[in-house]
Amino acid sequence: MTRKRKMTAMLLALTLATGSLAACSSGNNNPPANSGGTTNSPSENTGNSDAPDTITALLPPVSPAYQENFKQMEEEFNKLYPNLTLKIEPASWEDMTQKLDTQVNAGSPPDLAFIGSDGISKYAQMDMLMDIQDLVTPEMLADFDEAPLEYMKNGDGLYGFPAYMEVHAIGGNKQYMEEAGIDWKAVQENGWTYDEFREAIQSGVVQENGNTRYGFVFATAGVASKDYLSILVKNAGMPSPFTEDLKYAYTSNNYLDVLKAIREMIDDGSMPRELSSVDAGKRWNMFLTGQTMITGKGLAVFENSANQNNEKIKAGDGSAVADSIEVDYLVLPMPSFGDHDPVSYAVVDGYVAFRGKNEPTDEHKANVVKAAYFLASGNVAATTNSDLFAAHITESGREAAASIESNRNPDNVAAVDRMLEHAAPARPDIPVDLGAQAIKVENETIIPRLQALLADEITPEEMFEDVKKAAIAAFGEDGVVQD
Repeated sequence: MTRKRKMTAMLLALTLATGSLAACSSGNNNPPANSGGTTNSPSENTGNSDAPDTITALLPPVSPAYQENFKQMEEEFNKLYPNLTLKIEPASWEDMTQKLDTQVNAGSPPDLAFIGSDGISKYAQMDMLMDIQDLVTPEMLADFDEAPLEYMKNGDGLYGFPAYMEVHAIGGNKQYMEEAGIDWKAVQENGWTYDEFREAIQSGVVQENGNTRYGFVFATAGVASKDYLSILVKNAGMPSPFTEDLKYAYTSNNYLDVLKAIREMIDDGSMPRELSSVDAGKRWNMFLTGQTMITGKGLAVFENSANQNNEKIKAGDGSAVADSIEVDYLVLPMPSFGDHDPVSYAVVDGYVAFRGKNEPTDEHKANVVKAAYFLASGNVAATTNSDLFAAHITESGREAAASIESNRNPDNVAAVDRMLEHAAPARPDIPVDLGAQAIKVENETIIPRLQALLADEITPEEMFEDVKKAAIAAFGEDGVVQD
């Protein structure tokens, strides 16, 4: 089965260019912060039954304040539909996938789960998703921007509603970059090559009072274990795991070039030798306490979190990150390798509908759609995306967000807009079975071997050979790039 999403990179860029993208998913993680609650406006009915029903949802901390609002979300949904109960189960980013997979394998998944659109093929192949294509109303569909909604489709089916679109970037400390003589405005406007980037992060290394300030730190442990490599390879001639003729791309020598770069940035001291143990929380702590000039993965929400921590420092608030400094956060693009064009990693996450072993009733399906739309639109979406500094992708969300103030840096907004012009296009032509096999190769070979590479237990060449062997086993000699 192939996906029939019809989208181009230009459509993606035009749709997203309304503002910065942020958030966390597909393993995306947020730094801690606090903000206000949320309410939502009524959504369209998709069923006529007034019988009591409960809709379950497994939700991670989508935005810094998101989980704080669960009780209010449940209450607002019940006010909107008095016969319905929305029961939310919280999960951390670290255990979200494990919890969901455990429930799916038991045949009793939640009705809704917040996942990345790239995970849809995995659960579609398991026949555990619920197609809502014939249950949504025209008004619901019209509320969403076309590009993000298309990402929630697979073949002829629609399996949920998108919450946001985001671009994965890196983030810089403005003061440190200027001290290192780096023209950050030029980088935001024009990007940089890997050689320029490596020179910059080397210049950002500072030894002071026996401590090291690194040029670059990227979270590579835990939930962020796959992010670093996934983002880098897009800028090395591999915008997708598959070429246009559906050959697996990560057997290309371009992939080996990236693996070599990962090691040399550690070996030359630009990044910490213990990088393999740096998780999302430690990465952010190192940035706020002045232990690194540039951090990654950098999401738009980090500017908001840095601003909030700055205010706490100024106010003498004890809840500020211990030993943190004031930081002007800059959104920066990833470097491009060789003569390859820059490609931004844009992703869509959202509320995906699941089904158990038994076919749900039509009434329950309709109620699940109501809950999914409630979470993805109106005031809930407006509050969540404003908390994330993310673009609003529904008309109802944009309307609700009109009264929400924002202190975003205009330079960062413009930088994200430029990155969206280079966003990797959607790949509707990749069959579900190939997508699922690619995920298996990633989980079983790429991620564990990357950890070994970061820990200096294997060489780039050894990892490359292991990935090639796994890819050939999965796709055959003729199904992989041989260069």
